[in-house]
Amino acid sequence: MKQNFTVRKGALDGVEASLSVARHRSFRKAAAQLGVTPSAISQAVRTLEARVGVALFIRTTRSVGLTEAGQRFVDRAAPAFDELVNAGEVARELGQRPTGLLRIAVPPAVIPVILEPMIASFCQAYPDIELEIAASNEMVELGAGGFDAGIRLGQFIAPDMVVVRLSAPFPFVVVGSPQYLSSRKRPVRIADLRNHACLRIRRSNGILAPWAFFADGERVETVVSGPLIAHDYPTLLGAAIRGVGLAQVPGPIAREAIADGRLRALLTRFAVTTPGIFLYHPGRRQVLPKLRAFIDHLKRVL
Repeated sequence: MKQNFTVRKGALDGVEASLSVARHRSFRKAAAQLGVTPSAISQAVRTLEARVGVALFIRTTRSVGLTEAGQRFVDRAAPAFDELVNAGEVARELGQRPTGLLRIAVPPAVIPVILEPMIASFCQAYPDIELEIAASNEMVELGAGGFDAGIRLGQFIAPDMVVVRLSAPFPFVVVGSPQYLSSRKRPVRIADLRNHACLRIRRSNGILAPWAFFADGERVETVVSGPLIAHDYPTLLGAAIRGVGLAQVPGPIAREAIADGRLRALLTRFAVTTPGIFLYHPGRRQVLPKLRAFIDHLKRVL
C-alpha cells in the first residue's frame, strides 16, 4: 500500500545557531560569526527549544551555559551537522573543478577506435579524475547504472539524450579473409550470401541481428547463417581474419585489417551507412566539470 511521505518542516531550523551559541557560550559572538543580529540568534534558539520541548541553554545576564539536555543535544547534533556541512563542500567541489569518479559505458568495439588514443593523455591531464570504462554491449540506463555518460552508435541513443558527435558517419562493411575467399566465390550480389558462412551478432535484447544493406534506393535487411554467433564486433572481426567466415562490422574497426591485407572489403556498393559514434548524457544542467573535461579532451584528440 502506498504511504504518504512528508519531510519534517524546519527539522534543521535553529540547529546551526544553537551550535554556534554553545561553541562560543555567547549569543553575541554567535551572531557575529553567522552574520546576523543577536535577536535573530535568540529567536532561532527559542524556536528550536520549543520544537524539542526542553530548554537547551541556561541564560543569565553574565553568561550562557548548557542544560543537561542542551549538552546531550550538542554532543549528538554537532558531529552530524559537521557531516552535513562537509557533504555540501564535497558536492560543491565536484561542481567547481574536474575531480571524482567518472564512469563511462562503452561497447567493446568503440574502445580501440575512440578511447585508446586518448586514455593515457586524459589521465595525465586530469590526475584528480578516476576514469572508469565499463565495456558492455548492453543498452544501459545511465542514471540507474550510475554512469555519467555513454558512447554508442547514433541510431541506438534515446532521443531525449544530449549527444556529442565523436566520429563522422561510416559504413558497415562485409569483410572476408583471403584464406576464406580462396576456396569460395567472392559475393557480388546480396543474394550470393546464401552460399557463404556468415558470422552473426546477437543484440543485447537477444535478437540475432540481420545484415543490413542499401539497394535500389532503400535499406534492406537479409537473414544470414553461419558457424559463429558473437555478442560483440571485435570477436566477429577476429574470427573473420582467421578465415571462419564473412562478417559485417563497423568500418572503423576493420580499417586497419583491410589496409594491411588481412581482410577484403566485399559488397561495398551495397554498404549501409550509420550516423556515427556519439557520446551521450542526460542533459546540459547535469554536466559536471569532470565530464566536461572528458568531452573537451575527446574532441581535441579526435
